[in-house]
Amino acid sequence: MNLTAKEVFPGLDSQISASRFSRVSKAIDSLFGKSLTRRENGTPFIITGDIPAMWLRDSTWQVAPLLNSNHPEVIQLLIDLSKVQVELFLIDPYANAFNPAPNGQCWHKDFPNQSPWVFERKFELDSWASVLYLARMITEKYGRTDHIDASFKKALSVMINLAKLEQHHDPESYIFKRNNGVPHDFLSHNGRGAPTAYTGMVYSAFRPSDDACVYGYLVPSNLFFLNELELLPQALQSSETKDLSIKIRRGIKEFAIIDGRYAYEVDGLGNSLFIDDANIPSLLSLPLLGCISAEDESYQATREFILSKSNPYYFSGSAAEGIGSQHTPTGFVWPIALAVQALTDSSKSKKLETLDVLENSDGGTGAMHESFNVDDDKDFTRSWFSWADMTYVQLVLDSVNYQSK
Repeated sequence: MNLTAKEVFPGLDSQISASRFSRVSKAIDSLFGKSLTRRENGTPFIITGDIPAMWLRDSTWQVAPLLNSNHPEVIQLLIDLSKVQVELFLIDPYANAFNPAPNGQCWHKDFPNQSPWVFERKFELDSWASVLYLARMITEKYGRTDHIDASFKKALSVMINLAKLEQHHDPESYIFKRNNGVPHDFLSHNGRGAPTAYTGMVYSAFRPSDDACVYGYLVPSNLFFLNELELLPQALQSSETKDLSIKIRRGIKEFAIIDGRYAYEVDGLGNSLFIDDANIPSLLSLPLLGCISAEDESYQATREFILSKSNPYYFSGSAAEGIGSQHTPTGFVWPIALAVQALTDSSKSKKLETLDVLENSDGGTGAMHESFNVDDDKDFTRSWFSWADMTYVQLVLDSVNYQSK
């Protein structure tokens, strides 16, 4: 695609500074010119950045700002991408990242029968929710249902059946081991993960950071998946989807809210983890995803906790302060998390202030990175991370309450 930012977001250049619009243009050019590739059959394939694979989750957030555009080519891209996500999901519902063809490339071959389509096979519940989210948003924004076809209905059926199975997770059914010396890159307990008891929530082996869960019920991912189930079009709802929703919501109420705050992970056995991670879905992002009101008392208490030094992944320094991740070095914050913090804040001044921080902490590259050192923004991880670029664009649009023309 050769669309420019002016074509994708008409009128935006008159609402923000020239320098800010230049950054938006650079992000759009990078998305269309580098991240967006085409498979042999012409369908879109969006690589995450400096890793040549497509993550179901990342691809959703890479195009999320485009939902503010009414350009026909953009709308068609979103529809086609949704169809590709469904196609890849059906190849292996337990995979998080895929190749554009069955070429056998992979981060690591962790399963002897791993499909040559699969770049990485980490079971992450948020991948499922991200597929449902993009499909729903296309329908809500544009009234289009082209993508809600037989394949989508099959994928939804597979999700529901597997979710019901993973409410009663069998540790022998999914064993993930790696001998790379990075404990959070594989499951504990000899690849089987920590024990869990039934809660009604759905098991997730890994977080949206691709790091292993400490406890098997990842609360923000369950809330995200629950929200997408509850917002399914009436024609796609069934007694099974409604029963699953009821049980997940009951499980969250009974096990995930402790002393008035949301835990990040629980196991149903009395153990809980109080942190937040930079990646979406996070506890911080729940209002952005539509899962909960920003005014909800439990969310407010959770937000106060995770935006403080009580959260072990909250870092502050001379360049910035915000949420980082186990996935990156200690003392590094993520532009994605900084943007989400502002996107879930009603204050326009906070949004503008955060944009200034993001623009002044890019290491002089003109692009967002995965993470950067809170005391030295020239010390960063991943020189090209499309998700971060596009979340910056999303915050720019939000800062002016952009309405597509």
